[in-house]
Amino acid sequence: MYALNCPFPIRQYPHVLMAHGGGGTLMQQLIEKMFSHAFGPKPEGGLHDSTVLNLPANKIAFTTDSFVVKPLFFPGGDIGSLAVNGTVNDLCMSGARPLFLSLSFIIEEGLPMETLWMIVRSIKKAADLANIKIVTGDTKVVERGKGDSIYINTSGIGIIEHDLSILPTNIQNGDQIFINGDVGRHGIAIMATREGLDFETTIESDCCSLNDIVSKLIKSGIDIHCMRDLTRGGLASALNEITRDAFRAILINETSIPVEEQVASACAIMGFDPLYVANEGRFVMFVPEKQVAAALNIMQSHPDGKGACVIGEVLDENRPVVKLKSFIGASRILDMISGEQLPRIC
Repeated sequence: MYALNCPFPIRQYPHVLMAHGGGGTLMQQLIEKMFSHAFGPKPEGGLHDSTVLNLPANKIAFTTDSFVVKPLFFPGGDIGSLAVNGTVNDLCMSGARPLFLSLSFIIEEGLPMETLWMIVRSIKKAADLANIKIVTGDTKVVERGKGDSIYINTSGIGIIEHDLSILPTNIQNGDQIFINGDVGRHGIAIMATREGLDFETTIESDCCSLNDIVSKLIKSGIDIHCMRDLTRGGLASALNEITRDAFRAILINETSIPVEEQVASACAIMGFDPLYVANEGRFVMFVPEKQVAAALNIMQSHPDGKGACVIGEVLDENRPVVKLKSFIGASRILDMISGEQLPRIC
């Protein structure tokens, strides 16, 4: 399905031209023969300035994001799958079921049309796997040298079909903190590809959509108090954001945090801390202690949660701080990173 040849006349236009964003015939051909062909038929009544959506619930989640990753293709994913999964996961962290996605391209003049088609196919595949529908979008072309190949902007809408309040302010003393797998792979996969670093085996990004595993947790009656996906800034930054909003202290056990050996070695060589390295398929979840066994069983039985484990708990302290119990048993503050370790990872 996703190996079909591009219906757009690539041989006639092997690279993106400024005219492909100019509002004329070439732009219409690009939209109709590439984007509409890949993402579905025209809406009833034809293309319009906006799309009309029928929402089956009164409570929705809405998010927006932009993706500027470099390189465009990396082990385990690419800018296309990243754009879809990143937006889907943001919706999932509110407990929403993703439904609709907007998609806007800012394309640099000269981008090979075959590269654009590969990204479009990847977007289509990721959207189908996440069961989300692309319903609107936009295309702009900028001058050569001013766009770094391609940027993608998305917005997503999902519906909330439960009574849970999944928010940082809802975490409680004694809540157990779960993670669904190892950390740091996405950022290191990007860096290794960018810098041409070789390891014994290829480090692949964890890029994936989390809607299925989150849906199973909610439908199983797990009383989820809070969730957060671990993108820029990694695990440490996400936990600090949660404590800031909840005004509660968290204790994390370093020995419980899963890090692949190759990722740990790469971080040691390059001077990175895996707790601050970006992920694109990992999330933390806060659950009452009495539901630990049930939540672990659901997560570990899912392909996106095989490495799930409990890494810490919420303390009975009304102050926004994340404490880390180290490998040697000492305790230190796990603070928010002041800058960025890895630029252009999402």
